[in-house]
Amino acid sequence: MHPSDSDRPSPNGRATPDDDDVIIRATGVTVSFGEKTILDNLDLDVRRGEILGFVGPSGAGKSVLLRTILGLNPKQAGTIEILGTDYERANDAERLAVERRWGVLFQHGALFSSLTVLENIQVPMREYLDLSPGLMEELARLKIDLVGLAPDAADKFPSELSGGMIKRAALARALALDPDIVFLDEPTSGLDPIGAADFDQLIMTLRDTLGLTVYMVTHDLDSLFQACDRIAVLGERKVLVEGPLSMMLEFDHPWVHSYFRGKRARTIVQPTQTANAPVGAA
Repeated sequence: MHPSDSDRPSPNGRATPDDDDVIIRATGVTVSFGEKTILDNLDLDVRRGEILGFVGPSGAGKSVLLRTILGLNPKQAGTIEILGTDYERANDAERLAVERRWGVLFQHGALFSSLTVLENIQVPMREYLDLSPGLMEELARLKIDLVGLAPDAADKFPSELSGGMIKRAALARALALDPDIVFLDEPTSGLDPIGAADFDQLIMTLRDTLGLTVYMVTHDLDSLFQACDRIAVLGERKVLVEGPLSMMLEFDHPWVHSYFRGKRARTIVQPTQTANAPVGAA
């Protein structure tokens, strides 16, 4: 998905989406720990139905922003609206309504080691829904099938799963409540290239099938190039640039240039860039 025709130009030259298209809006967000400021007056919009890749140097604050959006980290300034609700100012009932509409895949899966895959997926159902045990089991098994796990994975414990299976089981748990938004924190880290590519394809398929909005923190260049509709780059305590891949390739900033045009990126970028170049062109 690309910026719609309804996008309006903003004073800084970037497209400003209509309010109906924005499912997460962070405005002027500042987060500090002690005297150290991690995020400073940060702005970011996430659009309905897109896969947004959020990238930046290690330690820049990508996970801090994710946790702040989820209400797990306090902020010192700014507002964060999710599905039209200011989460910080919402009452308990309003917060509960928002929480039921998001799912989270934490880094490394964060499955409960003492619970089976089936029981892990049922945790959000037990927390937020009033369902019979039989219905919960049926729904959990549907989620297992949805993420491409074999039926017998349901009775396995996390210690019995491969890295790829852990990611898929954690994704099934994130989908337990049929959310509108899925937050993914480094979803392909630790996976081999084939497993990572398969996971990217799964995310794209689920987005298209279920109409999800996906907020993905990642370092994976392949994920950014293949799966993401837009990319936002965090640096210098704010979002340096957000937009399609073509904007990343043109943006004049040392880290952005090195990341998207460095040696590792060239094998991905160069074929598409040079496909129409004259024979013999550099």
